[in-house]
Amino acid sequence: MKTIYIVLTYTGTALARIIKIYTKDQFSHVSIALDNELKEMYSFGRINAYNPFWGSFIHEEIDKGTFKRFKNTKTEVYSLNITDEQYEKMKKTIIYFVENRKKYRFNFIGLACVSINKKIKRKNRFYCAEFVKHILKVSGISESNKLPELIKPEDFKKLNGIKLEYKGLLRKYKKKSCLSQIQNIVENNEISYV
Repeated sequence: MKTIYIVLTYTGTALARIIKIYTKDQFSHVSIALDNELKEMYSFGRINAYNPFWGSFIHEEIDKGTFKRFKNTKTEVYSLNITDEQYEKMKKTIIYFVENRKKYRFNFIGLACVSINKKIKRKNRFYCAEFVKHILKVSGISESNKLPELIKPEDFKKLNGIKLEYKGLLRKYKKKSCLSQIQNIVENNEISYV
């Protein structure tokens, strides 16, 4: 059994505010992470923190890029347990995206059409929620079939077995993660006292 993480965020950027107006949801972006420290976190978004119109597949980091620029990014981090086989498929799919990143672009038209309740799928183009749903589906996670066609970031909260791990500022997540690891070590008596 492996655990992956669904990371919902709201940066407060102009685009994030527009998305929030149309969805009426708290969060406007979603990422998928393969580790609890969110070092292997991926999505479709800004390539450059200062240019909202240049988007593609991205490796996101809490303390770099857009999340570094927008220090008051709000987040909810959810965990989801999956099988080892599903995890391996997910990892291979993400590696494929990493190795072929130049052929992918952000689906601005698809994102805009969500606001008018239309689905527009474009080859090699995704917006964040489309990408996360695609990764779950390709990995064989059957719950992904229950997600709506017109997918929004907060729709992932409806997955069976998803568990809220953290809510607050994204920049403070690392501190929380580190404290949790120390607490687990102490609880499991992995520290010997001299």
